[in-house]
Amino acid sequence: MKASEVLAELTSFVEGRVLDDDVQMLLRYENGAKGMLWASQVAPGNENGLRLRIYGEKGGLEWVQADPNHLAYSPYGQSSYRITRGGPDATDAANSVSRIPGGHPEGYLEAFATLYNEFADVLSARILGQPEPDCSKQLPTVADGLDGLKFIETAVKSSQNGGSWQKL
Repeated sequence: MKASEVLAELTSFVEGRVLDDDVQMLLRYENGAKGMLWASQVAPGNENGLRLRIYGEKGGLEWVQADPNHLAYSPYGQSSYRITRGGPDATDAANSVSRIPGGHPEGYLEAFATLYNEFADVLSARILGQPEPDCSKQLPTVADGLDGLKFIETAVKSSQNGGSWQKL
């Protein structure tokens, strides 16, 4: 899904800090879905507290960076359960980017290593004139980077305009 509009409030609470240290956003998506984003460097007790939550008509997902080997899955009308990295409920796509056996913690540094390794595989295939590996479909592109910059610029514009909705 692509976000179509953003309403943002960017604040700098720490005196002398050049960049904003707290960001709160509301998002509207092209298909009518809504989202919110909060990022802060001034939230004591939330050190690197990256948490992703996705809710839809079939249930919800939650992933927490501090517990990277587990994904909480809550199917609508059923009991919640955890999907473990490398476990029986993990998908082939998830298992293909796992670098170490299940039961061992894996996360931040390994994610970058996997990304660089997959990029090298695609680059090598292109140089050798071979078919690109399946992972090429999952790698970020220049267009993804430009979309990210546009998102940031639009959020800044929204905040500068008093937290007004801005189209992406």
